[in-house]
Amino acid sequence: MKILFIGDIVGSSGRQIVADHLSTLIEDYEVDFVIANGENAAHGKGITKRIYHQLINLGINVITMGNHTFAKREIFDFYDDVSDLLIPANIDPVDFGEYYKVYTVKNKRICVINLYGEAFMNNVGDKPYPYMDYVIENIEADYYFVDFHAESTSEKMFFAHLYKDKIDALVGTHTHVQTADERMIGQVAYITDVGMCGAVDSIIGRDFNELKENIIEGKRTHYTISSGDSFLNAVLITVDDETMMSKDIMRINRK
Repeated sequence: MKILFIGDIVGSSGRQIVADHLSTLIEDYEVDFVIANGENAAHGKGITKRIYHQLINLGINVITMGNHTFAKREIFDFYDDVSDLLIPANIDPVDFGEYYKVYTVKNKRICVINLYGEAFMNNVGDKPYPYMDYVIENIEADYYFVDFHAESTSEKMFFAHLYKDKIDALVGTHTHVQTADERMIGQVAYITDVGMCGAVDSIIGRDFNELKENIIEGKRTHYTISSGDSFLNAVLITVDDETMMSKDIMRINRK
């Protein structure tokens, strides 16, 4: 089994490069299941119902979120109408949305879990560990896949080591910079951060000139996503069809 995880999709340029490359990636790597982080999909912050459907129609099976989950307030209006959008379990408000879902892929059950880091993050509603423990103890699945949306490198590594015998994959999101540390931690296919999909000439997706006006010149500016040539960051995880153990994790970069 092959699972493709696509890093934070940032704005229209990120959506476009996913649209340009996803079908080819699925075909080239014989992908069985696609997960993507979409918390930056709508102009860099949040997601809309239209963009949710656009991404699902491209072939993404489930979308995870992060610190910008509630940047577009319409999510409160449309969330009950969509079925494959996960909200980090321990982001405030902790009682909104679903943070895990089980999917049947090749007659196996894959549980996708969306969690949120505590260090250097805003709107933290609770620790992530009780939510992970609940899934492990109560939800039957053949494979547990975690998107851990967090700033701290050490927090992501700690989480993977803590659950190295209980979950099967942990991919970090949020920093938008792909790390070169993909490896197995126990039975866990791990990478500190998958990276992003968006403009190459940018500050993690944001327009440099707008940010310069804000930081250096002290002007009040409107958050602006950079345009131009884009790149796509993802990881491909290979899973043994019989044992459902992770065998390999590989970084993918497309321009």
